[in-house]
Amino acid sequence: MSRLFSTRDGDDGLPGPERRLAVIALVLGTLMAVVDTTMINIALPSMARDLGVSDARAVWITNLFQVVCAAMLLVFAAASELLSRRKVYVAGLTLFVVAALGSALSPNFETLLVFRALQGVGAAATLSIGPSLYRSIFPSRLLGSALGLSSLVVAGGYAAGPSIGGLVLSVANWPWLFALNVPLGTAAAVMAWRALPREERREGSFDAFGALASMAMLAGLFMCMDAVGHRAPLAEILAWLAVTVVSAVAFIRRQGRAPHPLLPLGLFREPRFSLAVSAQGTAFIGQGLTFVALSFLYQQQMGYSALHTAWLFTPWPLTIMVVGPLSGRLADRFNPSVVASVGLVMLLLGLVSLAALPQDASAIDSLWRTALCGAGFGLFQPPNNRELMTSVPKARSANASGVMSTTRTVGQSLGVALVGLCLAAGAGVQQALWVGAATTLLALVISLVRIPRAHRAYRAAREQKKAARAGYSERVGEDSPNRVADRA
Repeated sequence: MSRLFSTRDGDDGLPGPERRLAVIALVLGTLMAVVDTTMINIALPSMARDLGVSDARAVWITNLFQVVCAAMLLVFAAASELLSRRKVYVAGLTLFVVAALGSALSPNFETLLVFRALQGVGAAATLSIGPSLYRSIFPSRLLGSALGLSSLVVAGGYAAGPSIGGLVLSVANWPWLFALNVPLGTAAAVMAWRALPREERREGSFDAFGALASMAMLAGLFMCMDAVGHRAPLAEILAWLAVTVVSAVAFIRRQGRAPHPLLPLGLFREPRFSLAVSAQGTAFIGQGLTFVALSFLYQQQMGYSALHTAWLFTPWPLTIMVVGPLSGRLADRFNPSVVASVGLVMLLLGLVSLAALPQDASAIDSLWRTALCGAGFGLFQPPNNRELMTSVPKARSANASGVMSTTRTVGQSLGVALVGLCLAAGAGVQQALWVGAATTLLALVISLVRIPRAHRAYRAAREQKKAARAGYSERVGEDSPNRVADRA
């Protein structure tokens, strides 16, 4: 870990000591947004009872947060260029904290939904630009390790959410789940304001029409997938699909004409970027599908309780936490696409073994399979994120970060919807797991295709670093006699 805060001659990014405070601010902000969903899910039954609503309505306490967050990711990524990422990140954290306090004090269900929507807005501001801030904070030689740390934080947050929620509910009531964010978020906002790099704002206008079209497109897509996952009536699914398609057409046409587009479509002309985004999206479909499918498999077909099911899931995030930082270091030293592809091979093998899991299998049989999946995903994600972020100019980091967060959110949601579609079609849970393995195979094919391009870029970057170090050494050598003379 101390390696992340070391300083070498010629490093870009922040100096080593200043990175610590900035990283703590990013870690806290990410943790609060990630933990929120899984932590609140476990409290939904008691919240429904206390607020006097049905379980189906109570689900919207989580759904609304996710829909708003997904819809706002691209908007904040673009706004950060106009306002500066530091200001947008701090504003998002502040809104998240204020809304968390409002959620904790909400007297009724309707008021709680309003504050949950505001929390989704704040979470979108932090999640959309977090990865791009790592690129500004750390030198390029440590970027893979830094993104490995980011993956560890996300995995740890997802894993710890249910445990934190259960622990709090064992000694207090549900409003304290929201109140916990107030001191943590306040501290993170203060640190972020002090430590995050200051940068110049872009001159120009904001693509308001593109922002509205983007929000409608992503919200419509999310609601359509949610409707499929919950086996809603066909008319409802088609209505949300129509909203998504019309908004998407309007959004794409606008991006081609806007002077300062919300999402510069030229990013996707870079094959390395497009392939990294495609690999990420298809891999997250597989992970999102598997998480839901395994819940049904363990509880309905294998007879495990909810507590035992949660225990059977733990190897997945725990191995990501172990492998993620190592994967990041490997991505700094070798071709990231090769490392990511090896991870996808492991993930594919793990998913195939889960799809073939017999119903009378022991807990050990399941644990090593989920551990293999987690290790594979942990080996894939940091190198792929590094490839995605470094394949575009640094000035476009915020846009790339927004695409990364949006792809992750949409991929996971699509995976959930595919489980619902499989169940609605009469297919079994294990057939759904085979679909997850197929999407992971597609991700692997995409990742293998990009290896030659990534290798050329990797070699060029290494040569550039060597030339820069040689130039720096020569300048230091030339300056030394002059400095000695000046001192004399």
